[in-house]
Amino acid sequence: MELHRSAYRHAMARVLEELTERYADGFDAAEIAVLVDRKRSSLEAGGKHAEFIPALVEHAVRDELATLARSQGRTLSPLPKVLFVCERNEGRSQVAAALAEHLSGGRVLARSGGLRPTGRLNPHASTVLAERGIDLVNPLPSEVQEDVLDAADILVLIGCQDAPLVGRRTIHWEIDDPYAQDLAAARRIAADIESRVRELLAELEVPIAPQRELAHTA
Repeated sequence: MELHRSAYRHAMARVLEELTERYADGFDAAEIAVLVDRKRSSLEAGGKHAEFIPALVEHAVRDELATLARSQGRTLSPLPKVLFVCERNEGRSQVAAALAEHLSGGRVLARSGGLRPTGRLNPHASTVLAERGIDLVNPLPSEVQEDVLDAADILVLIGCQDAPLVGRRTIHWEIDDPYAQDLAAARRIAADIESRVRELLAELEVPIAPQRELAHTA
């Protein structure tokens, strides 16, 4: 992999994104970008093979952030990353990710994906979230991306017990599918998801953020 090739650029971009997201509590994006660029330039100048540079940069910058945090009294607890997956990414996983992001006040990095996404969003998903004062930011259903799966600390499989996916830690939630069901059923399912998200946040020792209690729960 030569330095100019797109695979290398993509790998380095993912390293920067991952570090920026994980350590946002103690360091801003510009500070992390400077550290990443400095270490990358040093390794490139030293003749390191490009395929090894992204991993070396990530480890080196993590160590440097830890040193800075200790010397300057900054926070270094990385934000947990949770990937919610359901069959179609039409409703359950979308609602779970939105609830996790909202209730944690951004102290959890939540993503969602589907095993076989249809490209259509269950219209009730936006409704049950709006009733809780939450906007659905990324409504387009999508497949589970390999790099997102690899980066996740916790994989939550919703209603897909036999999914061929394995995470660092995998949790199974048996929750009804709102597909082709009415709004009342979608509200019941959303309440179940909310309860489980709250339990997961408590387990992760992530408090419900001030001012983030839900506006309404049907």
